[in-house]
Amino acid sequence: MGFVALPHILLFFSAAGVLLGCSLRNFTLHVEKPECGRCMVINTTICSGMCFSQDSNLRGLMGRAFLIQAVCVYQSVEYRSVKLPGCPAHADPLFVYPIARGCHCSKCNTVRNECVHTLRRSHTCRLKQLQTTDQ
Repeated sequence: MGFVALPHILLFFSAAGVLLGCSLRNFTLHVEKPECGRCMVINTTICSGMCFSQDSNLRGLMGRAFLIQAVCVYQSVEYRSVKLPGCPAHADPLFVYPIARGCHCSKCNTVRNECVHTLRRSHTCRLKQLQTTDQ
């Protein structure tokens, strides 16, 4: 009986990555520096989605063996820069932003990735919006 269930279990776990959906998503950044007086809208890609996670009620070393906490992180990323218009001479006009090129589910590496996301502010411009820059 257990051998008959094995293909179903393997099918479930192979489909879990597709169903949970860690993938590239379009994202709009609103970039502004108060000294420049303008807001620039930048379209980029980020990694977004859910990954399989599992936690156990067991304590100690045995419980850690069943702990799986994977998150959707960058597999590859490139960085681009854009010059913000209207900046005075004393202000740095360059803004560097990431463009995700690939994503995968993995344990979060706190040295390279931000593992807890909190909304710091709304995704809108407070200053006058200038233009849209596509990746």
